[in-house]
Amino acid sequence: MARPITATIHTDALRHNLGAMRTRAPGRRLMAMVKADGYGHGLETAAHALREADAFGVAAIEDAARIRAAGLEQPILVLSGFDDPDDLDQLRALRAEAIVHHAAQLDLLEQTDGAPIRVWLKVDTGMHRLGFAPDQVRDAHARLRAARGVAGDIVLMTHFASSDEFDAHARNGLQTPAQMRAFAAATEGLDGPRSLANSAAVLGWPDAYGDWIRPGGALYGMSVVAGRSGASFGLRPAMTFETRLLAVNRVARGERIGYSATWEAPEDMPVGVAAVGYGDGYPRLAPAGTPVLVNGRMASVAGRVSMDLMTIDLRGQPDARAGDPVVLWGDALPVETVAEAAGTISYALTCGITRRVRFVNA
Repeated sequence: MARPITATIHTDALRHNLGAMRTRAPGRRLMAMVKADGYGHGLETAAHALREADAFGVAAIEDAARIRAAGLEQPILVLSGFDDPDDLDQLRALRAEAIVHHAAQLDLLEQTDGAPIRVWLKVDTGMHRLGFAPDQVRDAHARLRAARGVAGDIVLMTHFASSDEFDAHARNGLQTPAQMRAFAAATEGLDGPRSLANSAAVLGWPDAYGDWIRPGGALYGMSVVAGRSGASFGLRPAMTFETRLLAVNRVARGERIGYSATWEAPEDMPVGVAAVGYGDGYPRLAPAGTPVLVNGRMASVAGRVSMDLMTIDLRGQPDARAGDPVVLWGDALPVETVAEAAGTISYALTCGITRRVRFVNA
């Protein structure tokens, strides 16, 4: 039989969350991040639902091609930029923009014979992944302004490392203000719009809004702020991940459940077997006690999650039967709750849904 596992994508929630981001940052232009296949929600589905955004952000040129093939005409920023002349040709064909984060890219833009493209200059203010060090920014900006391969205004941008920590007394609570100061100093007097704020910064650092905001996970209703779900910020979850019970078994007190016999039945009890596992994207590291909803009521994982199946403690649901619905995360059970139990973040869970799950747009 077909596995009864679905990921329902709520396009109305995506539109609601886009509006919520605009309300928080009025007057700013908004780039909707749709990388990682729309944070696991489906690139084309997400892009169409978020088509009122001013631009899209993607990780790779191939994603820009998918957006154009879907018939959308908004500007697209390729976050990884470009590596060789062929990449520049593809960016031109797709009318896409690119981040410039390394001196080798400056060389390519100065040497190209093709039509100019729009670029964003990335400043490394403390994330220490990609970007020009603050003392290199003025030279990089001057070279871009003079390069024949560059068109229009140069957007000045940076990326925050700890913007999910709003409290100055938190472990990294002072890093975001420090990055903001470093960005201001490095770009002082330079022409061009500014872009600093990712999702968490839009939610918690209004002084970082700049000219462009770049929300990602928040558009899908998710938060990475410790102890807070997207709902606590007025966002709606854009995915419901659910399956059904395949069986309900009676297990005697003292019997052990699942691989490595890590969970022991504390009493004679019913145990449900649900058609979901890490082969579908549910986290294997979700421990016993991680909540699920059976028939809309709270239950919990019992034993280890396996590749295709999960066992569930049904002591609070004596009437549960095979075929009953099991919600793994959604509106009534935030994905952040499951992520916290599994020691990860909500983004990792939605991005991890595998291809054997059936996606449904609502």
